[in-house]
Amino acid sequence: MIYIVLALKSEAQAFVDKYKLQKEKLREFNIFTNDTMMLIVSGIGVENSARATQMLINHYDITDDDIYVNVGICGACTDYDIGALLEISTLVYEKKTMQLQSQSKHTLTCLNEPATIDTYDIVDMESYGFYDAVIHSPAIKNFYILKVVSDHFEPRKVTKEKTKSLLFNAINAINIIIKKEGVS
Repeated sequence: MIYIVLALKSEAQAFVDKYKLQKEKLREFNIFTNDTMMLIVSGIGVENSARATQMLINHYDITDDDIYVNVGICGACTDYDIGALLEISTLVYEKKTMQLQSQSKHTLTCLNEPATIDTYDIVDMESYGFYDAVIHSPAIKNFYILKVVSDHFEPRKVTKEKTKSLLFNAINAINIIIKKEGVS
């Protein structure tokens, strides 16, 4: 099973449409499922992401084949094109640096507030919550943080429609990264 944690319904909608996922409830969270995939919409922020990820971990048996993925939009400096899919290899949160299993060279800084100035290369507001939950579950062997560049530190310009479109355009590349090309 592929478990995907996303912050926004507009991020999830791209997957819901492509894979015809069915909506369900898991306590206070909306989840969307089919036979091979389960998405949970966490809401914005580290705490929400951690809580949603932990909810999946607690409610579903984890197998060696399961893959946990944090997918969503991010802000980035102008070195990155809008729509670029970034596999994160290094995560920075509150002056702590964590190395992920990825071979890419992308460092994401997780913030507690939206970034409106070009202080970092790549930023989001949820990745550390996801990371903290999966890293403390020894049964999870495969996890990824994948981000799609939505803006160059202009978060107010990001619309629901643009978010859905950006994620929809990245779905095939996301599947390749998580080695699940047969899902589509």
